[in-house]
Amino acid sequence: MSTFLYLLEVFYIANSKNNLLINEQIKIPQVLVIGPNGEQTGVKSINDALTLANYAGLDLVLIGPNGNPPVCKLMDYKKYKYEKNKKEKDALKKQRASMQSLKEFRLSPQIDVGDFETKLKQVTKYLEKGDKIKVTIRFRGRQMAHTELGSDVLLRFADRLKDLADIESQPKLDGKNMIMLLMPKKTK
Repeated sequence: MSTFLYLLEVFYIANSKNNLLINEQIKIPQVLVIGPNGEQTGVKSINDALTLANYAGLDLVLIGPNGNPPVCKLMDYKKYKYEKNKKEKDALKKQRASMQSLKEFRLSPQIDVGDFETKLKQVTKYLEKGDKIKVTIRFRGRQMAHTELGSDVLLRFADRLKDLADIESQPKLDGKNMIMLLMPKKTK
């Protein structure tokens, strides 16, 4: 029964801090020890495992508290945490970059020449940066009877940007919206 309580305590502490237990924080009598290169050294008492870790100059880290017996690994814990944080930051950067790369612009089926030119200038800036563009036309009321007008506006918009962008997806109607995706041309 005491082993169960230890496991429960270990599991709670590990999850609450979002950290793994290391060295003397581990209070489980017997653990399965995995070496620094991934080889299993067998089930050992916690004192033997700590001695083995000290001899190797590494930390004993509890990586599988739910196992039977719980699993510990010999590793450099500070290096492990550093690499884990680095991977998380890189993943976050990639996520932000992919979220920022799609810009949306809304047009009207009866867009005026001046508004059309203004939107073209704005889209040109983003295409030069390498962002994808989503151009949307929203139809209201009776405009739904003439969706071809919206399609003409989108194709004219894409035609004016043909030096900078390719059409990734042709204009298509989605409910009351017509959507077209533009992607910047690859520079060689």
